[in-house]
Amino acid sequence: MRLVSKMSLIAVAVFSLTACQKEAEQKPVVLDTDAAKQSYSLGVSVGRYLDGTLDEYSKMGLSLDSALILRGVQDAIAEKAQLSEEEVQAMMTALEEQFREKQGAIAEAEAAQAIAAGKSYLEQNAKKEGVTVTESGLQYEVLQAAEGAKPAATDTVKVHYTGTLVDGTKFDSSVDRGEPAQFPLNRVIPGWTEGVQLMNVGSKFKFTIPAELAYGERDMGVIKPNSVLLFEVELLEIVSTETTEK
Repeated sequence: MRLVSKMSLIAVAVFSLTACQKEAEQKPVVLDTDAAKQSYSLGVSVGRYLDGTLDEYSKMGLSLDSALILRGVQDAIAEKAQLSEEEVQAMMTALEEQFREKQGAIAEAEAAQAIAAGKSYLEQNAKKEGVTVTESGLQYEVLQAAEGAKPAATDTVKVHYTGTLVDGTKFDSSVDRGEPAQFPLNRVIPGWTEGVQLMNVGSKFKFTIPAELAYGERDMGVIKPNSVLLFEVELLEIVSTETTEK
């Protein structure tokens, strides 16, 4: 949602709270009907939204004065605004630009930190006994060897796997679901496409996948941009050699 839209909602929220303030102070709240409870719930929702939005701006270093927000709403309703419409729009545009700049700066700082942390982790992991580093930068360790066939990139495979971040956070696991995953090898992240082709059916590997072979700069929720990913993968079966839609 754009900042201007958020601020418009804040204005509505503050006006709603202002209009009811004196009446609320004069008598206790009676919630004896559905309409009363709905009205009160709407007020609670508005209040929480307002509080959360102001907190969001504060985290970006944009400290807004709630008293002035309230006064601005009151003046606008009374048609006594102390800034012209052009000035108001200019200030709102400037505020939105500041908000976006702050967001961008924070995102850049987090990205740089993630890249540095990932590089350090990969360098340390590569030194561990049993870890092999491929030309692409993929790192793998054989946890359980086997003599089965190896898949090609166009094959569909069935695997059990567990994926974690470098801090140990588990973000996905077919093992936990109790059901193997099946997919064409050329329809997954590059680290998987390359890594699973190194495996024999029946083997189990641990892969340490650099961000550029995983999701790169994309934000995948739990998986933040530039994240190094760890996977323990057991290759159960080569299902077919024909690529099918997942």
